[in-house]
Amino acid sequence: VFTTKRETGKTLSGIGLALCERLLAEDGEIHLCLACRNMQRAEAAQAALLLSHPGSDINLLRVDVGNIKSVIEAAQEIMQRYQRLDYLYLNAGIMPNPRINLKAFINGLFSSKVISMFATGEGLLTQEDWVTDDGLQQVFMTNVFGHFLLIRGLEPLLGQPGCPSQVIWTSSNNARKSAFSLTDYQHGHGQESYSSSKYATDLLSVALNKHYNSQGLFSSVICPGLVLTNLTYGILHPFIWTLLMPIMWLIRVFTNSFTLNTQNGTEALVWLFKQKPESLDPLVKYHSCTSGFGNNYVVPRKMDLDIETAEAFYKKLLELEQNTKKNDGVTENYR
Repeated sequence: VFTTKRETGKTLSGIGLALCERLLAEDGEIHLCLACRNMQRAEAAQAALLLSHPGSDINLLRVDVGNIKSVIEAAQEIMQRYQRLDYLYLNAGIMPNPRINLKAFINGLFSSKVISMFATGEGLLTQEDWVTDDGLQQVFMTNVFGHFLLIRGLEPLLGQPGCPSQVIWTSSNNARKSAFSLTDYQHGHGQESYSSSKYATDLLSVALNKHYNSQGLFSSVICPGLVLTNLTYGILHPFIWTLLMPIMWLIRVFTNSFTLNTQNGTEALVWLFKQKPESLDPLVKYHSCTSGFGNNYVVPRKMDLDIETAEAFYKKLLELEQNTKKNDGVTENYR
C-alpha cells in the first residue's frame, strides 16, 4: 500500500484489505494506492473499500514484486503519479508449498512447547522454492528483493524535507536467525525459505534506518501474530483447521500472539501510522497482540540480530541490484 496523507501502498487480501479499512477509518483524507499483482482482486477490494468509505481517494497499481521488470515499471509509474509518499506498507509475501512435519506437530501438541510451536512454526514448517526467470530464488525475490528494489526506485518520493516517510514491513514470528545465512541469503540450499526471508527483512529494516534516517526515511517491522489468512490456511487441510480451532481459542487465553483475525493482526500496522517515526526504536519489532478477552494492543520486542550483519546484508543487496541492472540493461532512470 502506498499512502500519502495526503499516499499508502500494498497488496490487497487478508491483512492488506483489513489494513486499508482501518487506515481509511483513521484518516479519510489520505490518498490510498493499492499495489497488487491481481487486478481483478484489486478492483474488488477497491469497490469494497469505496462502499464502506464513499468518496475516498483509492487508486490501483499493478505490480508483481516477484518480477524485477514489474517492480521497476511500477516504481516509474508511482514517480509519475505522486510528488511524495508518506507511508509505504510492504505486506506482500509467499510461503510456497508449505509442509508440516506431522511427527513434530503431534509431539508438540502434547508438550510444553505447544504455544511456541503454533506461534512461530519452529521445527514444523518447510517450503519448496524455485528459481525465477530473473535467476533469483522466488521467496527471496518476492518477500525481500522486490521490496528493496521498489524502495530504491522510490527514493525521491521518500523522506522529503520536513515530511518524514515510513517504510513498514510485515515480518513474522517465524523470522529466525538460525534459518538465515549471509553466504546463502537467498536460501537456495535450505527448506525454510520463508523464515529466512522474514529474518532478512528484519535485517534490511535496520540497515535502511542507518542509511536513510538522515534524509527523513524511517523503517519499521511488525509481526501480525498468528492470523488465519489464505497463507496460513494453505499449511494444513481445512478439516484439520476445523479440528484445531477450539484448541487455538483455548491457547489464546494463555498467549497474546494468537490474533487469529485480520483486524487484530493489523493492530501494529495501524499503531505505527499514528507514531512519529523519529521516536521509534530501529532495533525493535512491533507485535500485534490480542488478549484472551479480545483486546488489541502493541508490544515492542528487541530483535535477535546485530547491526554488523544487517550492514553486510545491505551491501550484498546493493551488489545484487547493480548486477541485476547490468544484466537487464536497466538504466539509472528508474531511481
